[in-house]
Order: sequence, then structure tokens, then C-alpha cells
Amino acid sequence: MIEFWLCAGLLLLTALAFVLIPVLRGRKLQAEEDRTALNVTLYQERLQDLQAQNAAGALNAEQLAAGRDEAARELLADTEGAQALPPQRTLGIKVPLVFALLMPLLGYGLYQHWGAIDDVERARTFADQPKTIEEMTARLEAAVKSDPKSAESWYFLGRTYMAQERAADAAQAFERAIEVAGRAPELLGQWAQALYFAGGKQWTPQLQALTDEALKADPAEVTSLGLLGIAAYESGQFKQAIGHWQQLVAVLPAEDPSRQAIQGGIDRAREQLGEPVEEAAVSAGPGLTVQVALADDLQAKVQPGDAVFIFARAVSGPPMPLAVKRLTVADLPAEVRLSDSDAMMPQLKISGFEQVQLVARISRSGNATAGEWVGSSLPLASKTTEPQQLLIDSADSKAP
Repeated sequence: MIEFWLCAGLLLLTALAFVLIPVLRGRKLQAEEDRTALNVTLYQERLQDLQAQNAAGALNAEQLAAGRDEAARELLADTEGAQALPPQRTLGIKVPLVFALLMPLLGYGLYQHWGAIDDVERARTFADQPKTIEEMTARLEAAVKSDPKSAESWYFLGRTYMAQERAADAAQAFERAIEVAGRAPELLGQWAQALYFAGGKQWTPQLQALTDEALKADPAEVTSLGLLGIAAYESGQFKQAIGHWQQLVAVLPAEDPSRQAIQGGIDRAREQLGEPVEEAAVSAGPGLTVQVALADDLQAKVQPGDAVFIFARAVSGPPMPLAVKRLTVADLPAEVRLSDSDAMMPQLKISGFEQVQLVARISRSGNATAGEWVGSSLPLASKTTEPQQLLIDSADSKAP
């Protein structure tokens, strides 16, 4: 922000120049005018003195004339170069000086009231793409700290916390967004979802009230419908889960990549009830199918509970993952599908980039950015439909 204040200072100096330069010039002209008036007064006193001496007989007519001529020459010499000044009225020096002192304070006060220094600072902060999700989180945390009334910043901070599995922090962020923007259905759904996972997937009257309020305002609120389906499935209420998820599928666009995952949930619920599974219920949608396995020589070096992060990142673009799934070593080998519905940020999706790289990382600490073992693929087209084989077989260069 140094450049901004330097420019503001230069503008202030320019404004002060318009005030002070005329004052200084006026003082110079006033001094010239005062000197001329003094010379004229002295000339008149000299003439009066010569006339008094002539009346007293000390000077004759010839000497009187000579004295007058000499006084006139002295007056002309003293006033030579002086400009004739038109009559003018000035404010004096006090009023301009007071105005010059008040101008910076007035300008600062007006800018504090109508200015947008916080917006300028945030624009500079978000000018470059973040390199990691941690950097994105830090930027959003700084944004809400500088402008707590930005509902958008609180919302995206909550989404980022959810991507990092920080559900409790996400719940607080969504709650602040609601305090600022009001009880919008989408925000209510996101808040309820964060509270559900922060509370160990225990359904509470508060969650029921939030989802009821969201769906009353918008019956097609997708987060609330999805959450109700998850909660019902986790509690063994498979028919209710199918009903909520079918409502969700009905309101989603045909091209929405998340339809496949929802249909998968419906199929699993039908299997639990012993009902036939509908085939090809929804379009597979764009995405990458990844088959992940662990190298044989690493089997004894890992633990079943170690986290496994499977993600896709752009070959030419931001280094932060575009989509991510989390498993454990006990789940391997496994097949997962990465699609736009798994995007960590709404504006960064797999379909938005021509080429991506697939990575699988084992992290004992649960840190998605650094671990012990890793496997990666060569660059491939984001529209690839064939399943991709990914073998975790190398030491992670980003190991802590």
C-alpha cells in the first residue's frame, strides 16, 4: 500500500500548492505596494518641508524648484520597476493557512467514510492464484479479519475448511456468513452439513430445524436434501434416504457430475433393502476413474489407518488439487472417481483444464500436502474415459 499513500501525498501537495502559492505571491505584491506607499508619503513630507523653508525665507524660488525636482527624481528611482496594482481585497494569511492545515484531515476523514482501502488491499491479496489450499485458507482468514462483514469471504472460508475436513471451523464460518447475509437457504444447508460432521454424524433437533427452514424457503436446496439422505442412511433409514436422494436427483441438471455419486448412494440403499438396483439411472457424467493400489514392498511399512489422498491437479495451472478423495490404506486397492463434484474450489474444476495429473499420497499425519509415500501418473487429457492405474510405490519428496 506504499504506492497508494505516495500517490495520495503527491495529490495533497498539489492541492496545497493551489492554496499557498497565491498567498505567498499576495504577500510579495503587498510588500511592493507598501513600499510604494511609503515612498509617496516621504515625497509629500519632503515637499511640505521645502515649502515651509521657502515661507520662512530660508529658500528662494529657485532653490525651492531645485528641491522639488530632486525629490521627484528620488521618488521615481525608488518606485522604478514597481507594478501598478489594481485595488483588491484579500483574506489575509490566516484563513488560507487554516484551510491548508485542515485539508489533509478533511481528505483523510472523507476517504475513511467513502473510500475503499480494504477492497484495494483484498484485490492485491487475491491477484495471484494460491499455490496450496493452506495458502488459500490463510488469504481467506486475512480477508474476513480485515472485513468481517463480507459474507462471501466467510462462505468460501467455510467451503475451504470443509475441504480440509475442519468441519467445526467450517460451521463457525457459515454461521458468521448467515449473521452477515441473512438466513439464505444455501447458507443454512451448508451450516447444517458442517454441524453434522463436526458433531460426529449425530442428528440433532438443531440440524432438523435448519434443514426444515432451508427446504421451506427453497424445496430444491441441494445441500439440505443431500444431508438428509446421508443422515437417514447412516441411521439405517434406507427408504427415507432413497426418498431424499431421489428428490435431489430430480432437481439437479442432467449434466451435473454429482448425479453419479447420488445414484450410487441410492443403489446402495436399495441393496440394503433387498430391492433391485436401477441400471443406468443417471448419466456417468465427466470425470476420471482411478484404480489405486499399494506396491507390495510397502505393505509392511504402512498402517491400515494411514490416510490416502487421491487427487487430480492441473498440468498447466494452479498447483492446488482440482478434486480430491480420501481413503485409508485399509481400503486399498480401491477404485474411485474424480469429477467436478469433488472440486475443492467452485472455480477450479477438472473440466476447466485440458490436461491433469493424478496423484495418490499416503500421509500418516493426515496432511494432504505432504506424506510418506506417493504415486503419480503421466499427464493425461481431462476427458479421458478409460480407467487409470495408479500405484503408490515411491517415497514422498515432500515428506516432513
